[in-house]
Amino acid sequence: MSQSVMTMLKNGQQYMKTWPVRKELYAFFPECRVVSATKFAIKTMPPAAMVSCALLYQNLGADYLPQTITIGAFFLSLPMQGLLWLGHRSDQYLPPQLKSWYQEIHSKMRTQGVSVSTAKSKPKYRELAQLLKTAFNDLDNAFTKHWFN
Repeated sequence: MSQSVMTMLKNGQQYMKTWPVRKELYAFFPECRVVSATKFAIKTMPPAAMVSCALLYQNLGADYLPQTITIGAFFLSLPMQGLLWLGHRSDQYLPPQLKSWYQEIHSKMRTQGVSVSTAKSKPKYRELAQLLKTAFNDLDNAFTKHWFN
């Protein structure tokens, strides 16, 4: 089940796009916080790296160039760390409690007439993300409030 770094980054991007960042899910899953932080880091860390490197180089000079590059690389690595975590998490199997919850929501959605893919016998977090995204997008608020309030 070992993945390459590039595969994990791609899976992390896909998982970040799939996971529904909703206030109802913040208390139950760390994905909401990680997705929000990663999106923020993708926007802000490249400019922060450039500004910090420029200021350090201007104030300390070429003698501290290795330290300046290291600080810039650190800022640039923060979004990648979030994507790697998300990529790793998306490939993990659900624990037994979440697995039964996933199957219960899946069967309820089927009875409501929502077209969902067949339920997996060993679902992973990426299947849960897809199911939750479908639930929040296709079902009315009464159904989702029943499950998350």
